[in-house]
Amino acid sequence: MPQIEGPFQVKLSPQPVHEAAEGKFGRMALDKRFEGALEADSRGEMLAAMTAVKGSAGYVALEKVEGALDGRRGSFLLLHRGLMNRGEADLSIVVVPDSGTDELEGLSGRMSVDIREGGAHFYRFDYQLPGAA
Repeated sequence: MPQIEGPFQVKLSPQPVHEAAEGKFGRMALDKRFEGALEADSRGEMLAAMTAVKGSAGYVALEKVEGALDGRRGSFLLLHRGLMNRGEADLSIVVVPDSGTDELEGLSGRMSVDIREGGAHFYRFDYQLPGAA
């Protein structure tokens, strides 16, 4: 299974939530730029909730990634599920089945994120793609 990694930049923009959810949830628009073997832009939506316990929270997000993966062009969707349990993180980011288009049709995989000293963001992407070496 190929594994790639590289840097990415992310911009979060606060968005309004349903009036019944105000004060309970936060909603953000995601704009990302991936570099390296994944040369792509993505747009997405994130919904997050904090709890009364410091360090405990959850979020879900969907994003559409468009560009090139190891030179193959197309788009795909990523589904995020993140939990913080009193400071302990549990993050899952997976390719939505059958979401790959064009040369990325049939793509499957998992992504992880590493935020390093100074706030630099890096991705690691383990993926499978029919016909890829």
